[in-house]
This record gives sequence, C-alpha cells and structure tokens, in this order.
Amino acid sequence: MPKRSYPFSESFSSQYKVHVGQKELNNCGVFGLKYRQEVYEKTKNLLFNGTKAMMGRIWKADAAEKASDARVSDQTAVSAAPGHQTLLKGQTRIGLDGRLQRANAAAGCAAAPSACCVCQRVSGSRKPCSQCERPACAACIQECNICSDRCCSLCAVTDYSERYERVLCCSCSS
Repeated sequence: MPKRSYPFSESFSSQYKVHVGQKELNNCGVFGLKYRQEVYEKTKNLLFNGTKAMMGRIWKADAAEKASDARVSDQTAVSAAPGHQTLLKGQTRIGLDGRLQRANAAAGCAAAPSACCVCQRVSGSRKPCSQCERPACAACIQECNICSDRCCSLCAVTDYSERYERVLCCSCSS
C-alpha cells in the first residue's frame, strides 16, 4: 500500500510573521489593563485641563465685564440677574423648572445674516423653521406628515419604514 499524500499545500507554513503592536498589547497583553488605565487617565486629564483653561478664560472675561459694568452702572441702571448671559435668537437656556426656554434676540447684538440655515444661499425668500426658528429657503423647508409644521431639512427626519416615505419633524419622530 502506498503512502498517503501530504494534505497541506507546499506553501503552508506553521510559522508566520505576526505584527504585534500597541493595540494588541493593550487588548491581549499581560499589562493591557495598565496601558488602558494610563490612556484613560491621560485622556481624562486632557479633558479636565482643557475645561479648566476654558473656564479660566470665561471667568476672566466675566470679571472684566463685571468691572466694566460697575463703571457703566454709574451712568445707567443695569437690570441683569447675576450670571445672566445674553443669548442670540434661536439659542436656548435651561429655565428654573429644568426645561429649555427659547430666548429672544438680545438688544444690541448684531443680526445674523439672513442666509438659509441649510444650503447657506442668501438669495430668495426664507421662512423660519418651526423647530429651530432658523431661516430656511423654500427648497430646504419640508412639511411634517403628522402635524403639518414646516421645518428645515436639518430638523426633519425621513421615515422609510412604510410603503411610502414620510417626512417627520423632530417632535413627531420621537
């Protein structure tokens, strides 16, 4: 009886060169938990230091504004609550009840350019979106199939789950 043939191809080798990088060491290595903890701590420190630096700038700017407000208050009465910030039109703030409140345009603020909020075209007429109140042109405004509100395509969701597609505003889609 003849010998059995060799079942593997001639190019088969049980020894392959495998690249082991930092990712493989982090996931499967002996010190993987230590490496992941170091990366986590470094990322956390970067985030906290960035926030502290940003808040430091804001606090310095607030202190400078308060000093200038103190000078201005001698000339005019300032009726602003402590910590009150002027908001642009369309911006929201958290009210005392915990809900978002929309702010009117602040007095003395420069008006935003009247370009479409979606396509950024300046030409043509624009209507405010019922969701975000930003101006959108007629090509970018869509009507919700449920509540019939007109909203920009940024605030609209297209639902493809039924036979025909439906446009839904953010409040109706949730």
